[in-house]
Amino acid sequence: MSTPTPSVDLNCDMGESFGAWTLGNDAALMPFITSANIACGFHGGDPAVMKQTVRLALRHNVAIGAHPGLPDLVGFGRRDMAISAEEAFDMTVYQLGALAAVVRAEGGHLHHLKPHGALYNMAATQPALAQAIAEAVYKVQPELTLYGLAGSELTKAGEKIGLRTAHEVFADRTYQANGTLSPRRQPDALITSADAALAQVLRMVQGGWVRTQQGHEVAIRADTVCLHGDGAHALEFAQRLNQALRQAGVQLQAGRPAAAK
Repeated sequence: MSTPTPSVDLNCDMGESFGAWTLGNDAALMPFITSANIACGFHGGDPAVMKQTVRLALRHNVAIGAHPGLPDLVGFGRRDMAISAEEAFDMTVYQLGALAAVVRAEGGHLHHLKPHGALYNMAATQPALAQAIAEAVYKVQPELTLYGLAGSELTKAGEKIGLRTAHEVFADRTYQANGTLSPRRQPDALITSADAALAQVLRMVQGGWVRTQQGHEVAIRADTVCLHGDGAHALEFAQRLNQALRQAGVQLQAGRPAAAK
């Protein structure tokens, strides 16, 4: 019996420019990823940027996902806010609907949804928020895949309600013993060495484990790997990671596409 070829999705947060301000290098990064999470206007992005980013993704045959965040342009959606489950539901529906309309107008199909920043981290540990986001996706477009932190409350909520889920791991973030990401306010939250980040990804994708800041080796499921596109060396790292995974015999793909509606 032949062994199935391992596969993983490479996703990147994109479309986060706003008005006259440009963030990231979306055009250069797009050829090296398999799915793009496009900001929907709350933490970044605007109607023109959304359209341009959708067109770019379609040109490169990259799967398109909605990337809803907290309504915090100044803080880039990375500051915690005290929101209710109902508010999480409402802002997810609103932002998902906005991007879905842009995608449809451009002749494409939406593939997934991944919350951004603080909303993502809050949903990873707070069951009520996770359930609200999963319900929003299910009620608007149940064929979408819900991206969430591997083993988190968000992926659990998605699976419970009947959504396809993608357990996400991070190339350039350190992990805590409970499987959560180290808070960004900690000085060692980010992995700045490209070699160390590459090694972490290969361990997670091929071996199914990650070494935590506390020195423990914990099991982790890696369906999709997040690349941050706003770093100084983001393009070089994306190229190296894409090449390293292919050389290791890992197939790069976004998973089963969403059904056309």
